[in-house]
Amino acid sequence: MSGTAQADTRAHPGNQAGNPTGAEAGNRSSRTIQLISFTVGNEEYGVDIMAVREIRAWSETTPLPNTPEVVRGVINMRGAIVPIFDLRARFGMQRTEPTKYNVVIIVSVASRIVGILVDAVSDIITINEDEVRPMPEMEQVSGIGFMEGLITVGERMVGLIGLNRMFSGRMLEAAERMPPKPMLTGPAESAGAA
Repeated sequence: MSGTAQADTRAHPGNQAGNPTGAEAGNRSSRTIQLISFTVGNEEYGVDIMAVREIRAWSETTPLPNTPEVVRGVINMRGAIVPIFDLRARFGMQRTEPTKYNVVIIVSVASRIVGILVDAVSDIITINEDEVRPMPEMEQVSGIGFMEGLITVGERMVGLIGLNRMFSGRMLEAAERMPPKPMLTGPAESAGAA
């Protein structure tokens, strides 16, 4: 009988063992987020894993005329035309010279599917939302406008990219101008036919 009473006491949410302290309750109320981290040059960045639809090896894109320098072109992904953006160029660096080691992360932004070309995918990071530190105030720094904050992971500093910020205005307009129907001669279909 006392063994049952002890088990019941431990399981009861009102007892001291089951009742978290204020600090523990505060930690639990902080929302946990997961990020996919990746590298561009020597820097590491991350995006919310909930926005990521797929990670693909680099494959040639079909270039389109009159698009910004950061738009590499489009790929045909299971019948959908997906614009691919060069993140290195978006950060004000030279355009990426893609190799077989580069990766395209397919993300959902404002109900549109787009791809971002990065150097490599690094990790999946799980953090509490309150671990994101604000960006330091700096003017005229390329790319800082769409950074939502910084995260420290061990010795690494990871920049959190706000996809909605990155693809607002001109970038999303470029994506919206992409042709709505699949192209019959795109690189993805040519490779599939071979």
